[in-house]
Amino acid sequence: MSLSNIFTISGSAMSAQTVRLNTIASNMANVDSAASSADQTYRARKPVFSQMMNNSMRDRGWQNTKLDETGAGVGVQVQAIVESDAPLQPRYEPDHPMANEEGYVFYPNVNPMEEMADMMSASRSFQTNVEIMNSAKSMMQKMLTLGQS
Repeated sequence: MSLSNIFTISGSAMSAQTVRLNTIASNMANVDSAASSADQTYRARKPVFSQMMNNSMRDRGWQNTKLDETGAGVGVQVQAIVESDAPLQPRYEPDHPMANEEGYVFYPNVNPMEEMADMMSASRSFQTNVEIMNSAKSMMQKMLTLGQS
């Protein structure tokens, strides 16, 4: 692995963490979105990450499946954004304008505390990848100065 691969790996991780932060922001923005039915209620969304090793190895002509067990990859990508299966929060509020004929209002299954913890984790992951890129850049600059003296 060369130092330039580090930029690719860290860049893909930063891109994935950006998607994660955007889904968290969407979840937080809709935490109090009321609806009159369960079908119309916002549901918490989570990105699913996967490593990009399989695609990279296939592009290079490798068909050996044992390479998948090493855990080494060339980056991360967002495979999908899935909705949470956690139950919605029906509340009996007959005076609410969004109440159905039984008096219930449905609220999303977003847990603000869980989202805040997830946001901190995504932010730290993004920050760690920035540090990795800065370290790799510093090493490359030091390597260029070796031949000058």
